[in-house]
Amino acid sequence: MARFVIESPHSKEECMTALDEIKAEHPELLDRMEFGCKVGEHVGWATVEAGSKTEAEQLIPEIIRDKAHVVEVLKFTPEQIESFHSM
Repeated sequence: MARFVIESPHSKEECMTALDEIKAEHPELLDRMEFGCKVGEHVGWATVEAGSKTEAEQLIPEIIRDKAHVVEVLKFTPEQIESFHSM
């Protein structure tokens, strides 16, 4: 499994529909999401594990999927960072 960061911007008008869809279709995702909606920043962020980018994208409500950004993320060790300098 790979790790992905999901950023799902949405409008104020799309907000409740998107939240309802997450609650109904992927309730386990709510525990991993952070939202800026209550302060006027209508964006949700989550870090998820998925088999592929496409699989991670399927977690995003359809109403806002075309606006979302899904990025595979990795951690680096100090040794890996040092090796990058010699490339």
